[in-house]
Amino acid sequence: MPDQVPVEDLARRAAAGDSAALDRLLTEIRPEVLRRCGRFLPCREDAEEAAQDVLLQVARYLSRFEGRSRFSTWLYTVVANCCRQKYRELKRRAAEQPAAIEPSYAVDPRTTSVIAGSRVDLLEALDRLERTHPHLVAPLVYRDICQLDYAEVAERVGIPLGTLKSRLHEARKQVRPWLAGG
Repeated sequence: MPDQVPVEDLARRAAAGDSAALDRLLTEIRPEVLRRCGRFLPCREDAEEAAQDVLLQVARYLSRFEGRSRFSTWLYTVVANCCRQKYRELKRRAAEQPAAIEPSYAVDPRTTSVIAGSRVDLLEALDRLERTHPHLVAPLVYRDICQLDYAEVAERVGIPLGTLKSRLHEARKQVRPWLAGG
């Protein structure tokens, strides 16, 4: 068994061009990436597709990781963006081909699973929030979905802690009625 190297160290080495470190990094983070994608997307296959997108983005753009924040924080950003993009893609596909879906196969996750339905509702709410108040989306995603601590979120978004808390309060106030069905 190869020696254990912390993910943060692997990321720094991979970002510097070490291809062996990149291979190990992608192997190490895959389970966590899949788990995080599953928090966004209710269907396992969709989460797996998003996870593949995340790993591809990491492989392509890791050289842009400057190490100013932790790699895990940078990774959460990639996960959130890829999952939201996958959701938009699925939603667009469904809207473009509604007649192609047989009614017996068209299952609304909201009616089959409370957890899956709440995730779909959350993704819908994030889309609505992005259209009306785009500056509130990142703080909400990082804090409430990725579960980063306040200081990490403020650093990642590039705003003071007080401003972050204010934006979080406003974001939660905006999405609450949408999540409650209002």
